[in-house]
Amino acid sequence: MEHVIALDVGGTGMKAALVGDDDALLYEARRPTGRDRGPEAVVASILDFAAELHELGEQRYGQPARAAGVAVPGIVDEAAGTAVYAANLGWRDVPLRALLSRRLGGLPVALGHDVRTGGLAEGRIGAGREADRFLFVALGTGIAGAIGIEGRIERGAHGSAGEIGHLAVRPGGPECGCGQRGCLEALASAAAVGRAWAAASGDPEATAAHAARAVAAGDPRAVAVWTDAVEALAAGLVTALTLLDPHTLIVGGGLAEAGETLFAPLREAVHRRVTYQQVPLIVPAALGDVAGCLGAGLLARDLLSTEVAA
Repeated sequence: MEHVIALDVGGTGMKAALVGDDDALLYEARRPTGRDRGPEAVVASILDFAAELHELGEQRYGQPARAAGVAVPGIVDEAAGTAVYAANLGWRDVPLRALLSRRLGGLPVALGHDVRTGGLAEGRIGAGREADRFLFVALGTGIAGAIGIEGRIERGAHGSAGEIGHLAVRPGGPECGCGQRGCLEALASAAAVGRAWAAASGDPEATAAHAARAVAAGDPRAVAVWTDAVEALAAGLVTALTLLDPHTLIVGGGLAEAGETLFAPLREAVHRRVTYQQVPLIVPAALGDVAGCLGAGLLARDLLSTEVAA
């Protein structure tokens, strides 16, 4: 059976899969990155994991994988195949594509940014599969996005298109990790909501998930925290849809797991802000935490298609 290797590398864990030509996950596995042992150990873990899947695929299906795709966090130069920078992994200028290809016996390897790769999967085979233009927004520890145009993801001139989390929606607001103040990420990410709810509730262990449950239970303090975050998120999304005019807005990440506790007020806040703009469909992501693996598989198959066309 023809298949590709797909890896989705996060800050603490990795997901990997063998993906068939029909986008089916033929085999899945997970393991820690080993980042506590340093950046070199993370790279070694990725190479070992990929090699194990390569061997497993050949044993199970009687033929080797045709290509591999890997999604990583941070700043990525897809064209050069380099993981330029990832603070949570301690990486700087890691030639990951070349290292993986060498370890896998010369197999073609595609490298992608984790959120853009997950957005690719959501756009082609997930919540945006009927849309020729979409915006995927991931609400996790940070906020990042992916701009989808006719089945591909726009990288931008310097590889940073879609960084919606660093729109300054409240100038002079809380400081963001990027150095600005009032960024969307500092106000409406799962981490920001968790911090705000911890302060409001007096529980230093409180998280965004706790806040969502308190909102559903009608706690007025939680409602105030949640409303503030939703209003900030709506402001950022309206700016994005004004610029991009997407058909579908796909919202994923940990905060989206709150379901209609998030989506109902968010849709209302977006509608309230628009004037002449067309409001896109605002929908939850459909693929969950396997979006990155599925997207890495799509990257691998796209690489093969490009080689055939050439």
